[in-house]
Amino acid sequence: MKIFKLFLSIIIIIALYFSNTGCSKKNFFSKNNLSFSVDTLVFDTVFTTIGSTTKSFKIYNPESKTVQIDEVELMGGENSPFRMNLDGLIGHNFSNIRIEGNDSLFVFVEVTLDINSQTLPMIVEDSIRFQTNGVDQYVKLAVWGQDMYFHYTNFQAEIFDFNEGVWPNDKPHVIYGAAIVDSAKSLTIPEDTKVYLHKNSIFYIYKSQLNITGTKDKPVVFQGDRLEQDYQEVTGQYYGIYFREALPSIIDYALIKNGTSGVHLYSEDPTNTGYTLTMTNTIIQNQARYGVFIYSGAKVKAENCIISKNGTHALLVLEGGDFNFNHCDLLGYGSSQNPAVGISNFYTNYQTATTNVGSINEGVLYNCVLTGNLATELAIDTIQMSGVNLNFDFKNCLIKSETIQTDAFYQNIFWNNNPLFTDPTIYDFSFSINSILHGNGIASPVVTDILGNPRNNPPDIGAIELN
Repeated sequence: MKIFKLFLSIIIIIALYFSNTGCSKKNFFSKNNLSFSVDTLVFDTVFTTIGSTTKSFKIYNPESKTVQIDEVELMGGENSPFRMNLDGLIGHNFSNIRIEGNDSLFVFVEVTLDINSQTLPMIVEDSIRFQTNGVDQYVKLAVWGQDMYFHYTNFQAEIFDFNEGVWPNDKPHVIYGAAIVDSAKSLTIPEDTKVYLHKNSIFYIYKSQLNITGTKDKPVVFQGDRLEQDYQEVTGQYYGIYFREALPSIIDYALIKNGTSGVHLYSEDPTNTGYTLTMTNTIIQNQARYGVFIYSGAKVKAENCIISKNGTHALLVLEGGDFNFNHCDLLGYGSSQNPAVGISNFYTNYQTATTNVGSINEGVLYNCVLTGNLATELAIDTIQMSGVNLNFDFKNCLIKSETIQTDAFYQNIFWNNNPLFTDPTIYDFSFSINSILHGNGIASPVVTDILGNPRNNPPDIGAIELN
């Protein structure tokens, strides 16, 4: 009897030990999450026929404890062109995958495309979801879906696409992440080049020069990479063209549409005594924020440009900078509740409670149209102080404003007249002979309009000349 009781006690102790061990094993798993060798796995192969390729990345458990991945899922499932191999397991969905402390696993991803199907988007995307301790983490997958020139930058992974020389125009260019023109380099984009930018992508001109040389019949086009009809009027599909301390650059005959900030300029190269950007015969439309954004000392000369239907401003000057706009339409007509043109020589950072003030040495608007849906389409807010210059010169412009301004720099201004545009809703800013724009401009060196028609004497106000 004593032997039986002793044996029973041992069995109970062993059972309790394994029971406690099982409980502690749950606590043994790490409560933290995973890290990955990449955030986006990009297959930079350009397929010209049916083909496949394989790439890999690593999943890391940076903790000393074992981590359990509750679920791994290829989000596109069986319809995805991607296939994954997780440490020898092939499929679309796995569960309860363990990685020992300070260890890692390889994930191999294969993609197969039929480039001849003509139905693929420019960039084919999917993602892999990793659920650990109730938290979802994703690794994006991307492969070039058409035979084009692709420009891929991943700042986090220190992968950079640097550009110089002349871009070929026999195929479109697609920017994924960023295309960069680096310091002291120069890039020319010739006529008839099509540039498509993926979501959140940017064309970054850093202390360098960009020359866009389109023509009337073959402009250079910048737009998002979603060409479906549903995306034709969607703003914010990419960021825009960003000039940072740029060398003198040119944009001639370009169409820039459906971005966030069509042309954004920050300061300029300190050796430059002229304009940061000379922009002519260019249309910027349907930006989520700004058509042209001049910030902190950049200088822009613009002629025969139409900038319209933007989410905040057609033209914004902030913390100083110079502008010389002649025969330009700076228009509202979008969803913005802000004037088409906003001009300020200061910027206040409310987080740091600091205000930076800059000069506007040249603030010229000749033969321009500032109008739209709002009662006032021009706002100027400046700070005058020692060492700061403010020089404005507005002549022969049509300006919509609730308040008729009387400052001396407003000369021969047509206040609040209806320009009688044909149809602003479809970007048709032509007008009839009865418009106040006809024949009320002032003669200037701009001898043709945006359509290549000769200017009359006196010319019409705006980018289009009535002939």
